[in-house]
Amino acid sequence: MAKSTEGGWFRRLFSRSTAERLDPTREDLVIVASCFDDAQACSAVLDDAARTSPVWTEASDVLLRHHLLLPAHEVEDAAAVAAQDDYEVGPAAEFSDSEGYRPHVDDGVPLVLQRVQVLDALHCSQERSRMAGLAQRRGGAVLGWDALQPAQADQASG
Repeated sequence: MAKSTEGGWFRRLFSRSTAERLDPTREDLVIVASCFDDAQACSAVLDDAARTSPVWTEASDVLLRHHLLLPAHEVEDAAAVAAQDDYEVGPAAEFSDSEGYRPHVDDGVPLVLQRVQVLDALHCSQERSRMAGLAQRRGGAVLGWDALQPAQADQASG
């Protein structure tokens, strides 16, 4: 069996031990990828994100945010369950009505769950599914996800 010399996700995962984690409170974070359409594959979104400005840098940490709409009485429990996987409650994000489908949730409250991680299509898809299950079991819905990275100097001026 041939061994890969690339290393891929395994190398990225284990070679980052000395690298400093992305600070989710940085003020220079910009959205490099986002999806608010259940029918769109994470792989397609990330392919586009790697080619359009601001460009997603695959080997670098992102702040992955999942945007949920939950009944108010379920928010605390959902946050506690997500915290088991290192998610934190992030600041609420404002969306225009043109962002796409808006599900109806009785007494619906927006919730942003976020964590820092290296992002790839497989793990993005897995986390997206996990969030859908978390929301559905609590009578809520997932609106979408986005990923943020620090703005690149050459992108900020262009």
